[in-house]
Amino acid sequence: MAANRQIKLSAYLVGTGMHVASWKHPNAQRSASISVDYYKALAQTAERGKFDIAFIADSLAINEDSHPNILNRFEPVTLITALAGATSKIGVVATASTSYIEPFNLARSLLSVDQISKGRAGWNIVTTRDLSGSTARNFGAQDHLEHGFRYKRAEEFVEVVTGLWDSWEDDAFVQDKESGVFFHPDKMHRLNHRGEFFSVEGPLNIARSPQGYPVLVQAGTSESGQQFAAKRAEVIFSIKYSKQEAREFYDTFKSKVASFGRSPDEVVILQGIFPVIGRTQEEADEKYRQLESYISEETGFSFLKDYFPGVDFAGLTLESRAADAGLDRLQLDKSDYRKHQPVIAGENPTLREVYSLLTGSFSREDWVGTPEKIADTLEEWFTERAADGFMLMAPLLPDGLHDFVEEVVPLLQQRGLFRTEYAGDTLREHLGLRVPENRYAREEVSRP
Repeated sequence: MAANRQIKLSAYLVGTGMHVASWKHPNAQRSASISVDYYKALAQTAERGKFDIAFIADSLAINEDSHPNILNRFEPVTLITALAGATSKIGVVATASTSYIEPFNLARSLLSVDQISKGRAGWNIVTTRDLSGSTARNFGAQDHLEHGFRYKRAEEFVEVVTGLWDSWEDDAFVQDKESGVFFHPDKMHRLNHRGEFFSVEGPLNIARSPQGYPVLVQAGTSESGQQFAAKRAEVIFSIKYSKQEAREFYDTFKSKVASFGRSPDEVVILQGIFPVIGRTQEEADEKYRQLESYISEETGFSFLKDYFPGVDFAGLTLESRAADAGLDRLQLDKSDYRKHQPVIAGENPTLREVYSLLTGSFSREDWVGTPEKIADTLEEWFTERAADGFMLMAPLLPDGLHDFVEEVVPLLQQRGLFRTEYAGDTLREHLGLRVPENRYAREEVSRP
């Protein structure tokens, strides 16, 4: 990847967009979150833009304060199967939890999509945060697994899944009609895993795909999450709100990868971006202001009062600043808050923007502007090693994706920073990642 380095692009597809009030926009499509034709059209737009990935996130529990676009949504593996059939090149990545499913079931589902897509699938590995407070109860338990324990369990979970994906060597199924041999018995392998958390015999009843097996994606931000990702993941999804912070993360994480004996080039780091694009700066600013205006005082303060218990918001409006409520000095023991606290303390955003920030729809000034401005910022972050690519988290869909594909991608192509055509067929080929060797074939080669 380092020899011919180009930007990698992933499209984060979620309903009417990442902005928490995007569903109110005149261009937002009603019931978009539960329309398969809508998602197919989004994936096809991203494929027209030569994106590497169409990415589907997930949540296993909701409540009254959940982002509107996750209240009514498809199960991700099911959805990317449909997207695979509607596209021919772009990779399709689904989020799936290691905490609330059995490894055999997930290994089978994901490898099925990888075969259906002819080697274009990926798995976004999550251990599941319990933001709603009811995730465990949805699965017959009372208490959500503790953070460190979840990652310890996830280590074994991924080992089991990848082991099952190696159940068959690539040339196992000969289907020789003359000899009557359907498969080589010595090329079928039972995992026979007996571990701390799982006991799985195998083999999996599906062959390896053209890319070996699905690409492993991870987005852990905690130290245990980063250690897990550095050891296992091939694509990392991160959100940093400044180039300097992104560069520091890039250098630190690549060093972690090397500490596990892996080449830093084996891992692609994607930074999440929230661009709002206009023909002029003024038009882009107005687009962003329009989206923000859809956040009502009632909705905004209902969320903020719940998120910041004990903070006095009396007499304030959503146009008041974070410092007016003392949020710039507040220390809160929430993992998602800690990553946002530098922005709140350093930039003193409005309470409306704090709400957008905490709900995942905040666009910084660098990402609001003309196509040229957005392309310049992308080039700067990429060439200065703040990212290997970007996760486009458009505040408004389908408009934001369409604008990026039509206006920004051509500029990146003209600068030689992004492909003009797909060079391969599989997701691993798009990302410049190696095909994983079957562990059993490797063992045979290493024997004297």
